[in-house]
Amino acid sequence: MTPHPGPPEDAESTVRRSDLTPAPGRAAERTAGPAAADDRSATGGDGSGAGGRRARADGSGRGSRSRRGRGVRVRLPRLPALRRPVPLETRRGDERRGTVPRGRTAPVGDTRTITLPRVQVPSALTDTGARILVLTSERIRPIAGRTRPVWHPVVEVLRWVSALGWTVLGVGVLAWWLTATYAWTELAAVAVTCVVLVAACVLLAVGRARVEIVADVDPARVTVGDPATGRIAVTNVARTPLLPLLVELPVGRTAARFTLPALAAGRTHEELFVVPTHRRGVVAVGPATTVHGDPLGVVRRVVEWTERTELVVHPRTTALESLGAGLLRDLEGEVTPDLSMSDLAFHALREYQPGDDRRYIHWRSSAKHGRLLVRQFLDTRRSHLSVTVDTDPGVYAEGLDGVELGIECAASLAVRSILDEQDTTVVCHGESASRTTVPLTLDALARAEVGAHDLHTAVGTAAGLAPDASVAVLVTGVDRPFIQVQRTLDQFEPEVVKVALVVDAEVPVGVRRLGPIVVLHVRELLDLRRVLFAGALA
Repeated sequence: MTPHPGPPEDAESTVRRSDLTPAPGRAAERTAGPAAADDRSATGGDGSGAGGRRARADGSGRGSRSRRGRGVRVRLPRLPALRRPVPLETRRGDERRGTVPRGRTAPVGDTRTITLPRVQVPSALTDTGARILVLTSERIRPIAGRTRPVWHPVVEVLRWVSALGWTVLGVGVLAWWLTATYAWTELAAVAVTCVVLVAACVLLAVGRARVEIVADVDPARVTVGDPATGRIAVTNVARTPLLPLLVELPVGRTAARFTLPALAAGRTHEELFVVPTHRRGVVAVGPATTVHGDPLGVVRRVVEWTERTELVVHPRTTALESLGAGLLRDLEGEVTPDLSMSDLAFHALREYQPGDDRRYIHWRSSAKHGRLLVRQFLDTRRSHLSVTVDTDPGVYAEGLDGVELGIECAASLAVRSILDEQDTTVVCHGESASRTTVPLTLDALARAEVGAHDLHTAVGTAAGLAPDASVAVLVTGVDRPFIQVQRTLDQFEPEVVKVALVVDAEVPVGVRRLGPIVVLHVRELLDLRRVLFAGALA
């Protein structure tokens, strides 16, 4: 029997023949009646009788035929042995070459494989929808551009309506619908009132005030607790008087509101405001806006006039002694203007004084000038301080206040190092500053956020920014395990002086050494002076 060719196959599904067509033998048995049952019992029930033996002997697979309804068993033709299935890749390759008809398969045994195509309806719908969207947008865009003068003002007016205004308008529309549907005459007054109210409020917001607004904060950088004030000046640049106007100026998380009086043409009105500086951070000021609308708040039209400015609030610092003496001195470092009697950078010759080391007497010059001359050198230092701040409140006993104290200690160290003309690198929760000025370093500490972070990654960033660091300081809390502190500081070179500055209000102030790490304990910012004495970190 030749397999029936199927439709083209894109995605195949295998179905048995027994699932597609009913078994004809059972249908014949139902029509044959009880006589067929007797005949089946006489022949053995499974085709093992004479008829079955004759059918197997001639190999034709054909048995005796009987008329329908006479009780004679109907024998079905037996399917011949079929070939093994061909792999999908091979079959598709043959179909592309034209050697095998598409859709024809090779089943095995008594089952035949039929390939059914999978309908790609979703993909076709998606492609069609995408093409329709592209064509529609290409055709609508020119129309929208030409009609912009018509619909753009309408959209702008709709943006003026506040949530309260949309609620009032919705109540009016609902009342109108109830009036038209159920003839509820009383609701007609409610509908008219709501619509007229919204329309009147929109008319109050129409118009544009011709003003010039200037808002500034002086100074742009302050320290925590220092006073900071701002000024806003509004000038009427129109030829007609300006009616009273409401001006809003966001300052941090709040907003300052100023009700301006009526201004004549060319007049200026100034207002002062105070910027809060009680915490470290960046305070956003602006943009200044004018608010047009109604007293009820149904319509609110906001127009921006200035850009957003920032006031940077630096952390507090304390004055420290110079960190150069006995702390960052290195013969392989950079030359400094400080004079020294024992170094590698030769500076000049001077006369011998009692107490000078005789090893530095320059005998040739002394013989030439007739008096003893000694060499004088310039001090060389490997002056690079790296400071990393742990900003996780969970490791500080005081929580957020402990983090702020740690940032203040780091800022004090950085400022003293920069004033000593030393390279300084500061890393604090994503913010970093390396080899820069004092204001920019404090800006980075002011912008740093408080929260848990990967301390190992932060110290690794500091080590990458300062590969030539001579002192590495890690500011952390008392609850940070010492093994973590040691592992994070090990990312620096072995010759680097490693310092752990621990902030804790209960541990006594002092200095101790745990292996290669110097541990400093401070309770408050002023304690930093006591632990940083000359040579303590050498």
